[in-house]
Amino acid sequence: MTEPTEISELNAADLLRLYRRRELSPVDVARDAFARIARFEPQINAFVLTDEDGALAAARASEARWAKGEPMGLADGLPATIKDIVDVKGKPTRKGSLTTSEKPATYDAPAVARLKEQGAVILGKTTTPEFGWIGACHSPLTGITRNPWNLTRTTGGSSGGAAAAALLNLGVLHHGTDGAGSVRIPSAFTGIFGIKPSYGRVPAYPASAFTILAHQGPLTRTVTDAAIMLSVMAEPDMRDTTAWNTLAPDFRIGLNDGVRGLRIAWSPRLGYVKELDADVEAAAYKAAQVFADLGAHVEEVDPGFAEPIEMEKKLWYAVASTIVDAVPAAERDKMDEGLRRMADEGRRVSLIDYLAAHGQRTELALHMLRFHERYDLLLTPQMPVPAIEAGRVTPADGRFGDEWINWSPYTYPFNLTQQPAASVPCGFASDGLPVALQIIGPPRRDELVLRAARAFESACPFATLAAPRES
Repeated sequence: MTEPTEISELNAADLLRLYRRRELSPVDVARDAFARIARFEPQINAFVLTDEDGALAAARASEARWAKGEPMGLADGLPATIKDIVDVKGKPTRKGSLTTSEKPATYDAPAVARLKEQGAVILGKTTTPEFGWIGACHSPLTGITRNPWNLTRTTGGSSGGAAAAALLNLGVLHHGTDGAGSVRIPSAFTGIFGIKPSYGRVPAYPASAFTILAHQGPLTRTVTDAAIMLSVMAEPDMRDTTAWNTLAPDFRIGLNDGVRGLRIAWSPRLGYVKELDADVEAAAYKAAQVFADLGAHVEEVDPGFAEPIEMEKKLWYAVASTIVDAVPAAERDKMDEGLRRMADEGRRVSLIDYLAAHGQRTELALHMLRFHERYDLLLTPQMPVPAIEAGRVTPADGRFGDEWINWSPYTYPFNLTQQPAASVPCGFASDGLPVALQIIGPPRRDELVLRAARAFESACPFATLAAPRES
């Protein structure tokens, strides 16, 4: 295989190999990333802030460690971004909102701390919709983040800035959060790899307002890069008392073991999805058959649960009301109108209904545990449509109604069950926009999901994009 010749073509595994050989410097990599951010940012709007001085200082320190053959860890010298929904010491955490403070955070969130401890070079913070409330990426604070494949389309959200940066290789490691699909939706819409790990695999602090639905995970160009990043972010942090807080494995181990002999269920509609684009269904079906070609036993079967959207809405909307109500009344007119409407709905959820939804969530999780006694993995399409119009909450054709959650039926069930789930690029629709397959594994089998994703990637390498396409 021909070695990439441009820094912009290199992934994290490439960089580590070249650092080890002293053939490339983390300083040169960081400078190249900032040059391309300056070039592309006016088109895509993926960053809330960048920190060139801090990143170059970290890159120089990394360069010195590599010169001595003493890297700090798996991420030493790797350029990374952090979603502006978690804290980075010395930087404000705006969460896409005009109502948040511009005061800098006084500590690093767990995932950020782990990345820094292993030598990652933090380039900046990426965009999110206000408080991460939707599966698109626009906010009152930062405006619209645009999809590099087609600048009239959204990246998806809420980790939309991370996805755009990952696609254009503006850094190789990109942090995201996922409470109802916020890693997987933008990964699918931009054609990159993203994984929502099992709940608690990556510690969080402070706890997300979305509590048991909230996960943190990587968005990257390759599965191996995600395995590297997850190995780092999953290290313990005792500030999160709900996290596993066990030593993280090196998720690269066994990554290339393949899927031969695995029992895999393929469910194109989960038993309830009515709206599914023909291009998406065809591409996802073809992708599922790749697993059979790789030696897995693939069977078309639904997991057997009813559509859990009302359960999700009770939990999601009730939290939205607490977020909005925490903002002084005089400031709320600065907030996204859609978030305020969702909060209105959430105020109508009683405590009894909220707790009942938690109980129903547990039953759904147990149902999937039983399902995985028969099947190692579950495959579905990731999104029923390609990327929707930028700046919109729902597709313009109106077929999904007015609520964004209606057009993401494959994502939120597996936040409710807290299982690991990954978005894997599997082709393009007729309009040239990416299409993705979802791989879902049993709880705490993140390595199996990564292994399956890597097997698919080896058989069907992911497409890349060097620069935004003009609409």
